[in-house]
Amino acid sequence: MTLKQRVYEVLETAQPGDRLSRRVDIALVVLIGLNVAAAVLESVEEIHSLAPRLFAAVEQVSVVLFSLEYLARLWSCTSSPRFASPVMGRVRFATSLFALVDLLAIAPFYLGLLPGVSLALDLRMLRALRLLRLLKLSRYSQALQTFGRVFYRKRQQLTAAIIFLVLLLLFASTLMYYAERDAQPKSFASIPAAMWWAVSTLTTVGYGDVYPITPLGKLLAALVAVLGIGMFALPTSILGAGFVEALDEKSPPPPADNTCPHCGKSLGE
Repeated sequence: MTLKQRVYEVLETAQPGDRLSRRVDIALVVLIGLNVAAAVLESVEEIHSLAPRLFAAVEQVSVVLFSLEYLARLWSCTSSPRFASPVMGRVRFATSLFALVDLLAIAPFYLGLLPGVSLALDLRMLRALRLLRLLKLSRYSQALQTFGRVFYRKRQQLTAAIIFLVLLLLFASTLMYYAERDAQPKSFASIPAAMWWAVSTLTTVGYGDVYPITPLGKLLAALVAVLGIGMFALPTSILGAGFVEALDEKSPPPPADNTCPHCGKSLGE
């Protein structure tokens, strides 16, 4: 086995009996958790002011390690038959989902080093993007990978459900605008302004800052609230059915029943 092949094996999900690969996986998961904790705690000024150099050191060391991991994966990926080509194989690997997630995990740090980008973008926003490193956990979690596969398989049904939700949002906003604009010209000044009410009603949040006062508006609000319950349950049911299908695929098939359902004797006798 060459060094490249061994690096590829170690960086992939740990196989039974491969202690080094398992330890590397655990170390990367711990590093991801440490980064997320640092990004959250750094937003508390009282905590950040106590040890600003510590937070900076955690970020810099993490970026170095994540960058080395990304480069090692890019270098060793040709050991897999899927990415065997030295050039196009690496291009296919670099554009794969997990590789893009790895790249997004380190991109905010390098973007902050560019003078033009750092001036055009809020550095605090770039720091917040470090939370994208949480997505790296999907590489080490079968449950998260199953979640992604369910989303992909049900993408057409989910897209249709989202389109229905958007249409319902537009219809509700438009009708409520014409029903309430004369009675509440400030709250329902336009259709986009009425969308805030429609979103809070369809999601059953109901902040209460904007609400109809005319009889027609109240009737419309009641209908929209009832429709919202059903429409927002639709994506949930689609995902639920997808998870059931995914779990059924992983479950072993039931043993064949060779007994007679009437007398209980074996059919092989």
